Amino acid sequence: MQTFFKPVDVQSLLNKSKLVKGTTLGDKVQAFVQGKSSNDSPSYLVNETAQLLLDIREGLLEEKRPMARLQLLDISLKLEELLFQNAPNWEPTTVSGQLEKICALTTASVGAGYLELWEWEQISGTLSKFGQDQLSLAELTQVLETARAGVEWSAAMVKANYQEVVDTYTTFEPKSYAFIDDRIRGSVALHLGKSVGELGDFIAKESALTNLVMDIPNQSTFRGLNPGYAFGELVVVDGSSEDIEVSSDKIYIFQRSPSDLKPIAGIATVAEGNMVSHVQLLARNLGIPNAALSDANLQSLKKYDGERVFYAVSNKGNVIIKPESKMTDQERGLFVKKERNTDKIEVPIEKIQLKNTDVLNMRDVDASDSGALCGPKAANLGQLKKMFPEQVVEGLVIPFGIFRDHMDQQMPGADSSYWEYLNAMFVEAERMRTIGVSEPEVENYQLRQLETLRDAIKKMPLKADFMSQLEAKFKTVLGSDFGKIPVFLRSDTNMEDLKDFTGAGLNLTLFNVLDKEKILNGVKEVWASPYTERSFKWRQKYLLNPENVFPSILVIPSVDVDYSGVLISKGINSGNDKDLTVAFSRGAGGAVDGQSAETYTIYDAGGYRLLAPAREPLYNTLPDTGGTGKKVATFQNRVVNEKNLNEIKILANTIRKTLPEATNSDYEGAYDVELGFKDDKLWLFQIRPFVENKKAVSSGYLESITPKINTEKEISLSTKL
Repeated sequence: MQTFFKPVDVQSLLNKSKLVKGTTLGDKVQAFVQGKSSNDSPSYLVNETAQLLLDIREGLLEEKRPMARLQLLDISLKLEELLFQNAPNWEPTTVSGQLEKICALTTASVGAGYLELWEWEQISGTLSKFGQDQLSLAELTQVLETARAGVEWSAAMVKANYQEVVDTYTTFEPKSYAFIDDRIRGSVALHLGKSVGELGDFIAKESALTNLVMDIPNQSTFRGLNPGYAFGELVVVDGSSEDIEVSSDKIYIFQRSPSDLKPIAGIATVAEGNMVSHVQLLARNLGIPNAALSDANLQSLKKYDGERVFYAVSNKGNVIIKPESKMTDQERGLFVKKERNTDKIEVPIEKIQLKNTDVLNMRDVDASDSGALCGPKAANLGQLKKMFPEQVVEGLVIPFGIFRDHMDQQMPGADSSYWEYLNAMFVEAERMRTIGVSEPEVENYQLRQLETLRDAIKKMPLKADFMSQLEAKFKTVLGSDFGKIPVFLRSDTNMEDLKDFTGAGLNLTLFNVLDKEKILNGVKEVWASPYTERSFKWRQKYLLNPENVFPSILVIPSVDVDYSGVLISKGINSGNDKDLTVAFSRGAGGAVDGQSAETYTIYDAGGYRLLAPAREPLYNTLPDTGGTGKKVATFQNRVVNEKNLNEIKILANTIRKTLPEATNSDYEGAYDVELGFKDDKLWLFQIRPFVENKKAVSSGYLESITPKINTEKEISLSTKL
């Protein structure tokens, strides 16, 4: 301990760094040493050390001599050590002092490489308000949110750089998994997180927006993402979640949610991914409570793993997790057994057209064909093609009728057609329920039957007429021979993108398929995908008639975009329906699969706010030869530029004004748009309603736990903590 806490001698290090002495940065280091000798107060040391770290970070690349750069890095590491020793000794007594310390520690995080310089430019203004006399509660809360983001982004930087290697080592040495936590806790992020937590505790008292999470410390780092409530066994997963078999009646705490999450009662994650991923959209749609927490919070909750708990997230984002024994009568009443069909919706099938067995040009379908000829992906993209012809690719549509026609063929190993086999399963399941067979047993029976059906569909013979049509349409519509142009095959059922049910990401999309045989096999794989366990369970949870699922397929040429993502035409974070939320990742398939995406609120009144930077170490490319490639991402430049954000804002305004009119729709809600940029040109890939759970949003219980906050309340920054 004496060695660790021995005073850091920067002067000695500077004397050894002969290439640095006399340079601009060398002079700054010398000035720091002299200032330190005359003022050793912790606040002075932390502020000055943080600023020097930032100066070295900004000036490092201007130094062209490799050895001089290494000497500067050595000095930077010593400065980090000095700051780590002195930060705990700075104990602010006022709000102003706490804000100043948070600003200094965030500056140090930038200097030490945990945040990028462009990210600092985005947040430095908000964090530099400690010199003002007072701030409103709303302004102070924004400072807290921004500071908390700095902690999360710093931790995410460590994970982005080390997670893959740590996962490899963990397979044969489980203790390796602790490396990332040790790395974060051994950095300035530890002291920054502690200071942000103290500010959060102060604001919680002033606003009454308090989390109540068992009896764990640092509760201010919990923040709600989706409102809802749940009751069930708490499962805390400290490690990879990809191989976890989840249950629909349990509440899960993950480091990072699995990409193919099945229905669960509630969820909270350390790495939230992003607020517009498919998992987040499904949680919001179904009223599943969803929150973000810190890694330290997850560790604190591990002792409650296996206990039955009540979990709620309010409309304002405060979080409650309490043991079953402390539930109120009102909370118990929320889980009184309901009829099986309560709150489910029935998908209309009366207008479905199953006689059409022609492969269609996407230009010939529009929104009115959704649920009739094809699913909403193809219908809505055809509509967008009419409205934005230069920003939507050409496409083909394999309608419901072709799938249904193939399902009438004799199923091998059965004395019925594929379609008769499917319907017989639903009839038998209903018979089992009427004689009192438990729902888990009924579900297991259905899943076994569906597995058999799924395997059979994948081996199903394709009709000659369909294959010849497909070949001809590739030439006439897509402008290339079949098997010579890579395409996306997107499942497009009649049971997704509805006004009350999103179904986002439940069925299969095949990326960048080139080979003719792979495309034909891909058609069958996409037809089989609605019958997977995950897809079936989500539909069972929300739909009255899940048996009437019909898949169509949208076939579109690949665009090897530079970056791609999602636009939601409302401010999810701001709560303003006129704002926009956008999330982008580098490469193809950005943001939808839960990547750590660059996320913004674009304000209707002008300007924007960075909510999170991208932290994915790899991204997808779409080579002309088919398949997907992987490239290494760097974070020193932002993904989306100012021009892109302005173009997205114009697009959103156009969609809001013209789409309801063009489709004769009475829909007044927000839209969820998938898009990308290639060489700064915007491409549109999908549009659907943005579906929120009306029951969760309007819940009387959730309203009762949502405090009424006077955001205009003025807080003097000289107030004692």
